[in-house]
Amino acid sequence: MTGDDARHLARVLRAEPGQRYELSDNHRAYLAEISAVDPRRVTFRILEPLPAEAPAPRITLYAALIKFDRFEWLVEKATELGVTRIVPVNAARAEKGLTSAAAKRVERWQKIARESSQQARRAQSPEIAPPSEFSAVLTDSSRYRYFLEEQAGGVPLLRALPPEPARGSEDSIAIFTGPEGGWTDGERALANNAGGTPVSLSHHILRAETAAIAALAICSNAWHSVS
Repeated sequence: MTGDDARHLARVLRAEPGQRYELSDNHRAYLAEISAVDPRRVTFRILEPLPAEAPAPRITLYAALIKFDRFEWLVEKATELGVTRIVPVNAARAEKGLTSAAAKRVERWQKIARESSQQARRAQSPEIAPPSEFSAVLTDSSRYRYFLEEQAGGVPLLRALPPEPARGSEDSIAIFTGPEGGWTDGERALANNAGGTPVSLSHHILRAETAAIAALAICSNAWHSVS
């Protein structure tokens, strides 16, 4: 191990040979023992592979760009909840300038996702994609596509989910969450034409990041026991 992680282990945690850690190559997790430490490099001996994570559906979160401190929180919590991929989306009512600035933030969001994956003991970190336009992400081919709607008329998300016997670990799910100003009528029409299912989470208006996490929690739990 090299780089910031090695420096943190060596200088902050004062790692020593013989100590054991769980490591991941972003595919599988392993139990490993430190064999040598210097300030820039920590060498491990792999002892054994750890049990593979249970199969889970692929969940993509298409999150309209919001203020970056809140988007960072969204990335952290979505990672804990098992999201597979996060795509920042330039929605019509997203704050001006966020899209151009977002391209420079992707590396930071990837770092946040990686650290959150470690905390959550995930073997694989989610992908953080470059920002995309709203019209482009509507080509998503996931089996289930839920378009979070703050206006009246959306079906409660729990009711929109497939019945439990129909859920499988091979399923793919897409969740579309809007910006702080909400979706425009034009975006609603585009989503409807693309086959998105408009869903509701509450009688109240939720913050964009709250809505994203609530929807992820519901979907993750609904498929949790699927084998």
